[in-house]
Amino acid sequence: MKRAALALLACMFASSAAALPSFDEVRSGWRSSDWVLLGRDGEALQRTRIDTTERRGDWVALQDVSPALREAIVVSEDKRFYEHSGVDWRGAAAAAWANLWNTRTRGASTVTMQLTGLIDDDRRPGRRSVTEKATQTVGALWLDHAWRKDQILEAYLNLVPFRGEIVGLSALSQTLFGKAPSGLNEREAALTAALVRAPNANYAKVSSRACGILRDMNRSKAPAADPCVNLDSYVQLTLTRTASADQRFSNADSLAPHFARRIANEVHPEAGARIKSTLDTRLQRFARDSLARTLLELNARAHQRNVHDGAAIVIDNRSGEILAWVGSAGGLSNAPEVDAVVALRQAGSTLKPFLYAQAIDEKRLTSASLLDDAPLDLATGGGLYIPQNYDHDFKGWVSMRTALGSSLNVPAVRTLVMVTPHRFAKTLVSLGLPLTQAGDYYGFSLALGSADVTLASLANAYRTLANGGLAGQMFDVATHPPAASPKRIFSPQASFIVTNVLADNNARTRTFGFDSVLATRFFSAVKTGTSKDMRDNWAVGYTSRYTVGVWVGNADGAPMWDVSGVTGAAPVWAALVNYLHRQTPSRAPTPPEGVVRTKITYQNDIEPARDDWFLSGTEMSRIALSANAEGTVLKGAARIATPTDGTIFALDPDIPAARQRVWFESGQGAPSGSTWHLDGKAAGRAQRMAWLPWPGHHTLELIDTHGAVVDSVKFEVRGAFAKIKTKG
Repeated sequence: MKRAALALLACMFASSAAALPSFDEVRSGWRSSDWVLLGRDGEALQRTRIDTTERRGDWVALQDVSPALREAIVVSEDKRFYEHSGVDWRGAAAAAWANLWNTRTRGASTVTMQLTGLIDDDRRPGRRSVTEKATQTVGALWLDHAWRKDQILEAYLNLVPFRGEIVGLSALSQTLFGKAPSGLNEREAALTAALVRAPNANYAKVSSRACGILRDMNRSKAPAADPCVNLDSYVQLTLTRTASADQRFSNADSLAPHFARRIANEVHPEAGARIKSTLDTRLQRFARDSLARTLLELNARAHQRNVHDGAAIVIDNRSGEILAWVGSAGGLSNAPEVDAVVALRQAGSTLKPFLYAQAIDEKRLTSASLLDDAPLDLATGGGLYIPQNYDHDFKGWVSMRTALGSSLNVPAVRTLVMVTPHRFAKTLVSLGLPLTQAGDYYGFSLALGSADVTLASLANAYRTLANGGLAGQMFDVATHPPAASPKRIFSPQASFIVTNVLADNNARTRTFGFDSVLATRFFSAVKTGTSKDMRDNWAVGYTSRYTVGVWVGNADGAPMWDVSGVTGAAPVWAALVNYLHRQTPSRAPTPPEGVVRTKITYQNDIEPARDDWFLSGTEMSRIALSANAEGTVLKGAARIATPTDGTIFALDPDIPAARQRVWFESGQGAPSGSTWHLDGKAAGRAQRMAWLPWPGHHTLELIDTHGAVVDSVKFEVRGAFAKIKTKG
């Protein structure tokens, strides 16, 4: 009989050895209920729950568990854990004797025996059968033989179910206490251990059990006060946090919630996945904190500005890697779930650098060309368009350098008249900006940023200028670099000249003064923008290595109060570029072939003499206002102001054809004595003349006194149907 029992025990031991996995297998098989977004350095940025059946955190190593909790578990669940061999025979005998006399006592199930059941995933409520108890006992003996004690305790703490849906110490610690398991104190440890035995018990029962554990832990000590003082209220307050467990646990490592959502839409991660991104963890944290700090300052009681939302993005110029992505101001935001990096907002003056780059490439302007910053009325289909400057003042004749650096509106509109809204809109689309309409839809207001853009697309468009006119894709997951080749939008020469202007602090002084937050101690090129009624405020720019974009405003579109480019978004932009180059230099770009540097002077000292950059062949030494003054005529520049190239006129059927006219107007640089030729025939000599329109495609030329064509445009007139009177 004895021999048969031993044989049966040996058989059960062998069966357990075959059925139970190793410690490494259990640990490697663990899956969190979340997927985790990692930074480029491997640090966790954001947790997002996928599995809704149970709440599990990451596997916690025993050395990362506080000594207080390890003690509490042993005191509560298995006092002789380090002495027995998996089964506490003395405790089992005591329990059997107590059951015989119907005495209430702790069960004899050890931590090792409980772990055996957890590994088998057998969590059925109620008493186990004798056979199940026997199998568990044999399994515990084998486990204690095959595993080390520290491995047993570590696996137990990770697999044990707690209150509600919570499984494992990591999820419990973050959910109830908002901290890592390494930081649990004695009271938190006692509460945790109390939940193992009765996870869903009422507050009073959990508190009573936690009190007993605390007193057992302090039995060998001489505490200054009763450890159970105010324990009931503490337990009740702590356990109520499980009602908001989703929010607390998901925000434990919350640095990039909007970026995580973007990644999830791209790669569709499963529970337990760890996705390495391009984000720089330290930079991401700094960007988030800088944005929050600036918004708090803007809304201080002394100068409340009614601005509650913001966003920021940082891109590596060369690779296109997204290094920081802050989608909102978090708790300060009126709409924290809205990702303002990809929200459509009005661009304001941030589109001007692209307009001037196109004008330079088309040889319509140089950075030294004079533009008239004076009141301007432009006839449009909806009436007169009358642009105003940010400060509601006009500066008179200014160079393109000053117009762009000081963000003057009227010169930008005059430039768009030359470039045309249609062609400029096509350029913006090629840069990746999400324009949904053709240029004629926006009209001349496109020069001032009437189109909606996103911060992400706008920053990447500025990266085009930083890369010498080559537009490339951004990417956000370390394993998925962009496949498309860069696309040339602007010439290296035009990009260099515009960059030189955006980096010129002297060019900003008309609007921003000498001492503005935009002036950095190293090379940087930057542009601010403010949309209509101060609803959006931007600062976008680049250094030799990084492009940084910042937006502040209100997610609901409410206007800010007295917030400009240098007081709203610019302080965050400056903080970011200074952080990025705290140890790394930023150097101005090397001039490409095809640009020349020339000393220029202006008639009547309209602007101070200086050195300026030109496309080869367009350089000038002296600039004056009169049409025949030395240096004012730029080879290849536009002399026909109206109509612009590609204009389409439509005859109005409600107006008699004989009453309709198209006006030809020569520009500032047109030589005196020039004549108009239409479709190869002389049409008139006046600086401004009216022409009776005729349907069809037409070519208008401006001819100088020597018979040379100095400018040419093509336009179309579309005929109208005759208005037929019906009989009454």
